[in-house]
Amino acid sequence: KTGATMEGFWKAPEGTTREDTDWWNPDDPDHWDWSADANQRWWVDQVKRKVTRWEAFSNSPPWFQTVSGYVSGGFDANTDQIRADRVDDFATYLVKVTEQLEKKHRIRFDTIAPLNEPNTNYWGTQLGPDGQPTGGRQEGAHAGPELQQKVVLALHRALENARTRATVSAMDETNPSTFVRNWNAYDSSARAAVDQLNVHTYGTGMRTSARDSAKAADKKFWMSEVEGTWGTGTDFTGMEPGLGIATRVVDDIRELEPSAWVLWQPIEDSIPQAAAGKNWGSIHIPFNCTAKDTLETCPIRANTKFHTLRNFTHHIRPGDRFVKTDDPSSVAAVRKSGRAATVVHVNNGTTPRAVTLDLAKFRRVAPGATVTPVVTSAEGALVRGTPVKVKDASATLTVPPKSVTTLLVDGVSGTAENAALVQPGHVYRLQGAQSGKSLAPAADGDGVVVRTNDPAAKSQLWSVKRLTRGEGNRDRYALVNASDGRRLGVRDNEAVLQ
Repeated sequence: KTGATMEGFWKAPEGTTREDTDWWNPDDPDHWDWSADANQRWWVDQVKRKVTRWEAFSNSPPWFQTVSGYVSGGFDANTDQIRADRVDDFATYLVKVTEQLEKKHRIRFDTIAPLNEPNTNYWGTQLGPDGQPTGGRQEGAHAGPELQQKVVLALHRALENARTRATVSAMDETNPSTFVRNWNAYDSSARAAVDQLNVHTYGTGMRTSARDSAKAADKKFWMSEVEGTWGTGTDFTGMEPGLGIATRVVDDIRELEPSAWVLWQPIEDSIPQAAAGKNWGSIHIPFNCTAKDTLETCPIRANTKFHTLRNFTHHIRPGDRFVKTDDPSSVAAVRKSGRAATVVHVNNGTTPRAVTLDLAKFRRVAPGATVTPVVTSAEGALVRGTPVKVKDASATLTVPPKSVTTLLVDGVSGTAENAALVQPGHVYRLQGAQSGKSLAPAADGDGVVVRTNDPAAKSQLWSVKRLTRGEGNRDRYALVNASDGRRLGVRDNEAVLQ
C-alpha cells in the first residue's frame, strides 16, 4: 500500500535473497542502516520541542523475523506471523532502534509498543503471478495471546540492561473486547512485564471491562489509536465527520477513562483517500507535491474533524481533571487551577438542544460566574458566543443542531461537601441494572444473591469504607454488609462475603 512501506533500520548483506532469513546479527554494525526512515525522523526534529511524552510502536518485525517473509502479514491472516524462534531478536531490534533514535535526536522514549492490533485477521499478504505482493494493507503481524506474551517478556528482558529507560506498553488491540480477551489470557509474569496498557476503539463494546482490567491491574491506560471516515466519502464541509470523531472522544473518555487519547494519522494523502471515497485523517494533502507546487496546485484541506477536535484540545488541557456528568453527550473537566471548568457537548440531532449545567457541587459559585459557548457547526468553527450569567448555581444554553459546543465555566471553585459519589456514614443499596433487585448475602455460606427489594432488610444495605487517599478514578473502597460486617470480595472468580 502506497504510504505504508516504511523503511526498516536493518541492512542485508549484498546477495541476500528472500529465502535467506537467518543472516541478521544485531552486533554486526554492517547489518544496520541508521540513515533509514529520514522522512519520519525529520518530523521528530520538527515537533520534539513541544512533545512531553514519546512512545515507539511497531507494526511488524522486519521481514526476516516473520513467518511469511513479508511485513504486510502472513499468507493466512489468522495464524501467528512473528517467528517464535526470533522474538528475542525482535526485542533486540526494537531496543537498539529506540536507543539510536534517542541518541541521534536527543529525545527520551517513555514506552515501546511491540504489537499492533495483533489478534485480528487484518494483516495478510497476497502474491501476484510474478511472486510480488499485491493488495494488502499496512504492515502488520498476527499474534495470538500466547505469542503476545512471548514478545512482551522478551522485550522486558531486553530493556533490563538497556540504555533507554523506556518500558513496555501493550497490546494496542483493535477494540476493547479483543483487548480484554487477550489480557485475560496473559499469565502473571506477562502482566507484570507490561507497564502501560493500550487499546484502540475501532470497536466500542466492553469499554468498561477494558477500563476495569486496567484499574484492577493498577496499570496506566491509553486509548492509543482511532480514526475513521464518518459520513459519506471525502467530505470537507459536512458536519458528520466532525460529529463522528467528537462522539468517539466523548464516549471513550466517559467509558474507558484513559489518561491519554491518541489519534491515528491526522494528516492523510488526499489522492488515495479520494480514490477510495474515504475521509480518514483531519488534514488532506497530495503526497506527490513538489517544491514547485503552490497551495493552488497542491491544496491543503481540513475536514470538520479538525475543527471539532479543537473544541476539546483548545480548552481541556493536560492537568485538568475529568469529572462525572449525567449526560452521555458531554464530558466535563475541572481546570488544573481548580478555579474554572470546561464542558464539551455533542448535539448529533437535527434540532437545537437546551443544555443545563448544574454547578451546585462546586463549593463556591461567584456572583459574576458565567458560561461562554464556543460552537463548531456548519456555520463556522470555534465561534465564541455571548456569555450567559449563572443564576442559582445553574445556567442553561441552547446549542445548535449538528454541533459540538465547548462551554467555558468561569467563576466556580472548590468542591461542595455533598459532591462525593460516596458519603461517609451512609449506606447504599446495590441494585441489579437489569433485574432491579438488591444484592444480599446468601441464606447460608459466604455467597451473595440477588433478592427482591426489602426496605426493612438491613442485609440488603452496604456501607463503603475508603481504603486509599486520593481524588482520582483509581482510589479503592471496600463494600461492607450493613448487617454482619463482612466485606464483598472475589474468590476463584466468584463474588463472596468474607
